[in-house]
Amino acid sequence: MKVWLSLLAAALASQAGFASAQTWPSRPVRIIVPFSPGGGNDIVARVVAQRMTEAFGQTAVVDNRAGAGSTIGTDIAAKAIPDGYTLLVTHNAIAINETLYPKLPYDAVKDFAQVILVGTTTNTLVVNPKVAARTTKELIALAKSKAGALNYASTGAGGTSHLAMEYFKLSTGTDFTHIPYKGTGPGLTDLAGGQIQVMISALPGTIPFIQGKRLVALATTGAKRSAFLPELPTLNESGVPGYEFDTWFGLHAPAKVPKEIIVKLNATLAKALATPALKDQLFKAGLEANGGTPEAFRRYMISEIQKMAKIIKASGAKPEV
Repeated sequence: MKVWLSLLAAALASQAGFASAQTWPSRPVRIIVPFSPGGGNDIVARVVAQRMTEAFGQTAVVDNRAGAGSTIGTDIAAKAIPDGYTLLVTHNAIAINETLYPKLPYDAVKDFAQVILVGTTTNTLVVNPKVAARTTKELIALAKSKAGALNYASTGAGGTSHLAMEYFKLSTGTDFTHIPYKGTGPGLTDLAGGQIQVMISALPGTIPFIQGKRLVALATTGAKRSAFLPELPTLNESGVPGYEFDTWFGLHAPAKVPKEIIVKLNATLAKALATPALKDQLFKAGLEANGGTPEAFRRYMISEIQKMAKIIKASGAKPEV
């Protein structure tokens, strides 16, 4: 009798879960962004929220929960009720933090289901105009002739600009001195002013400095040339074989969210990301629209965790305290 009741309860729960997935969303959805308003994650989350609101007729609200290198907001999302009403938009940080922080309150692989890769932007290797290098090979030669004499800026220890440059050092056998800043703006400003010589920075914030001839761009960091600066070679083309370091933004859900909701969300957003209007909206923000399946995004995120782990361990990078 007890076994029969258990089976009946399981069947009813399954039917209830399927029904709720079929009717989802029937109330507003919260999209957590584990960063402050105004950055790339916030921009992507608001684009996603707008498309969800239009498609489903329920308001999607962005909830910024910054702090501790994005781990506070990410943990809130990981522990949310897995009913599809709490989602997470974040970037490379979710992959980086798996190794950077020795004791995370969540597991990026076990505690999250990937929904869709929304957009990517390449990074750019830039130097102050007074640096005697106009190609990547010239910069490598200069750095090797003056080991540690050239300073590079980052947006903070363990951030994407820090790890991208550490990856460059490891890939080229060069030595630069790391100077961490509190954000992209201050680092680029000092780079343009000559206090710093080199930086690998996300393209959106860097383009105005390049166009204003305050910085010299040597190469981009993606697998292919950037649609924003197609005349610039990639680092792979510039004598750093295999180098690839994009900044990417994706939508995640708590791990036990019903698969039907994940599929529904993915299909809706993939369709939106394929439209010229949304591609143009993201392009104006310095991003290239992506898409693809949840499975493809999950494979990509796991590969990024493994890649970041190698860079962090080799460079000895530590989180900011």
